[in-house]
Amino acid sequence: MKSLRFLSVALLVFLGGAVSAQSKTDSIKVSGNCGMCKKTIEKALKVPGVSSANWNKDSKMLAVSYDASKVSLDDVQQKVANAGYDTPKFKASEAAYSALPSCCQYDRAGSKPSKKANKH
Repeated sequence: MKSLRFLSVALLVFLGGAVSAQSKTDSIKVSGNCGMCKKTIEKALKVPGVSSANWNKDSKMLAVSYDASKVSLDDVQQKVANAGYDTPKFKASEAAYSALPSCCQYDRAGSKPSKKANKH
């Protein structure tokens, strides 16, 4: 009976370790400007496999926790880019970027400023 209990506990510990090994947390540089950007970036990551996303507007860093068996870091960056925000691996399409409110249209590296950004 004692060995059965020991075996059960050992199995639970092993399975618990295997499950937690799939959970990852990474930080990604994401361009953006304001609180509205924060809401949009974090909302874009409300998908299966992502347990939390927190973008800091001052550091421009996104902390994301996700289940690597359900979603990859590339998937995460692609979802952010689809929302209009550049990441190190994926650049937002011009259409997605242009659809952002003017306050959210950040300076894009290697691009000419949009006409919207020049009007003040």
